[in-house]
Amino acid sequence: MQPDVITKDSFVEALEQVRKKKGDSEMLNKVRLSHFEEGLCVQTMHIGPYATEPATIDRMKAFMTGNGLMDGVGPSGGKHHEIYLSDPRKSAPDKMKTVLRHPVIKA
Repeated sequence: MQPDVITKDSFVEALEQVRKKKGDSEMLNKVRLSHFEEGLCVQTMHIGPYATEPATIDRMKAFMTGNGLMDGVGPSGGKHHEIYLSDPRKSAPDKMKTVLRHPVIKA
């Protein structure tokens, strides 16, 4: 997530600065700035390795069902997304933190 002061122009400028300092790379070419409206979401903090996220997502789905909510992903809904708070190169897998956010609609 970027603050509102980050514009397309400032994003492109920052990419160019990184390219000058670090050189071009395939990964850098994949970086993009996009905007989307989240709407109503179920969100949780997953702590642990990425491989154990499915169990956390199952608990989110149980919460949705128990609270009269349905999956909101799709053409008219939002996007499931994850916010990585830990660097996997520096963090122990059991200490990794990832925000899981899933759009929902009222059933």
